[in-house]
Amino acid sequence: MSAVSCMDISLHLLLLKLAGAFLAGIVIGIEREKHGRPAGLRTHILVCTGACLMMIISEGMFVKYQHLNADSIMRVDPGRIAAQIITGIGFLGAGVIIKEGSNIRGLTTAACLWYAAGVGMAFGAGMFGAAIAATILAMTVLLLMKQLEPIFKKDCFLNLCVVTDSATDLFPQLEKILNQMDVRISNIEQNLDLHEDIRRYDLVITQQTRRIGRDLVAAITALPGVLRVRYR
Repeated sequence: MSAVSCMDISLHLLLLKLAGAFLAGIVIGIEREKHGRPAGLRTHILVCTGACLMMIISEGMFVKYQHLNADSIMRVDPGRIAAQIITGIGFLGAGVIIKEGSNIRGLTTAACLWYAAGVGMAFGAGMFGAAIAATILAMTVLLLMKQLEPIFKKDCFLNLCVVTDSATDLFPQLEKILNQMDVRISNIEQNLDLHEDIRRYDLVITQQTRRIGRDLVAAITALPGVLRVRYR
């Protein structure tokens, strides 16, 4: 077989790897795009295809410098490129995680980006069977497992903020109201501001089995000294 033929076969294999990673990025990214996530279709395509490209470069570096022996000044470690892909994706994933009080959003999207990079690396390494199987498993988790979420009972958290005048201590009354509603206080912070002449309570409530926000506000605003109530 001539050198040209070998190069053609190699080029076809490289294009096949990139095409596979591109399609896998589309399949995984569509689900995130449909749910309006910040890292959607284009991001997953670029992550998956980019990881594949880095793996191709890693293999190419090994092939290019495989003639070097242990006595050579130059040291080639293709595995370092793959390791840096995971590190880089970690920073990218952190950018889509948003924390609002006790609520955290974007964890699944961050995990998708990390997973898509792994799929791209598998394509880049020529492990087509593993990459295709991983893509199918990803869609199983994202689509089918979501249908099972209503079956599992989860704690619902509600953030409550109550502001009163500084002379009023409402905690005993707040505790009584919450006990009557059969919910539990998982965290509480109290801030006494003498300069503004206000007292602020920040509570995290859980174990509610229904939407209690309106009923809670109605009960709390009826208490003396309450200036402001907010929940989310």
